[in-house]
Amino acid sequence: MTAPTGLRTLIEAPHPDEAPLPPAARLGAGVRLLRGVPYADVPAARPLELDLWLPAHGPGGQPVPLVLFVHGGAWRRGRREDMGYRMRGWRPGPFARIAAAGLAVASVDYRLSGEAVFPAPLDDLRAALRWLGLRAPELGTDTGRTAVWGESAGGHLASLLALSEGPARLSGAVAWYAPSDLTRGAADAETPEALLLGAAPADVPRLAREASPVAQIRPGAPPFLLVHGEDDSMVDCGHSRTLAARLDEAGVPVDLWTVPGADHVWHGLPDAEVEHLFDRTLGWIRQATR
Repeated sequence: MTAPTGLRTLIEAPHPDEAPLPPAARLGAGVRLLRGVPYADVPAARPLELDLWLPAHGPGGQPVPLVLFVHGGAWRRGRREDMGYRMRGWRPGPFARIAAAGLAVASVDYRLSGEAVFPAPLDDLRAALRWLGLRAPELGTDTGRTAVWGESAGGHLASLLALSEGPARLSGAVAWYAPSDLTRGAADAETPEALLLGAAPADVPRLAREASPVAQIRPGAPPFLLVHGEDDSMVDCGHSRTLAARLDEAGVPVDLWTVPGADHVWHGLPDAEVEHLFDRTLGWIRQATR
């Protein structure tokens, strides 16, 4: 099917850089939610969207800090509105809680490993940061005070984003129970790491290194917070310990919190301890973006 160029231009959806923002749903505590906001058009891929939880403006209408949240799911699955199964029943939910504390939250889609291989998901996060900077005046956010927070595979991508050279300067990075060294991967081509890379890590060592935060550390990177369960059966706690040591060697400020009795996604922890970890992490981000 063909159409005249003028008609094709007329019927195309507006580019995300220029598309009007959707109407906001108003939640409690002055929080507004803009759901399903397109931030990038990727050729031959689904439109990439983010959800925005926006608090009331700061004192005197000042722009508020921003948290870019990256979901987990072994790079293969997951949803942008999900911070992990331990928080799915929270009312209000974790993102609304962050916004009620005075920080905006952008939780983002990225291409999963069944759609595109690395570095596609990292490119998508960079595109999200660019879009958030472009639209910051409308959103009332201060992109000069931006932290990235990810859990599991999302924590891995958050770490890489914070360590990568680029125009967007981050104030801090939080990785919950995240892998940091993909060169450890087995020779199996069906592991989550292999599906992310497009081949077993042993077969693409250079790409595996490029996808490993421990190999991408640079002086001048933003402060890091690494939080990991000591009994993690899916991503060994050694990933965060090693990354913390390498960051410290490079002079990058880093806090490492290891959690006794905690498996992956905080499985095995009492509800009160999960809430405490969330609140303590939010406090760290508020300090980093002050």
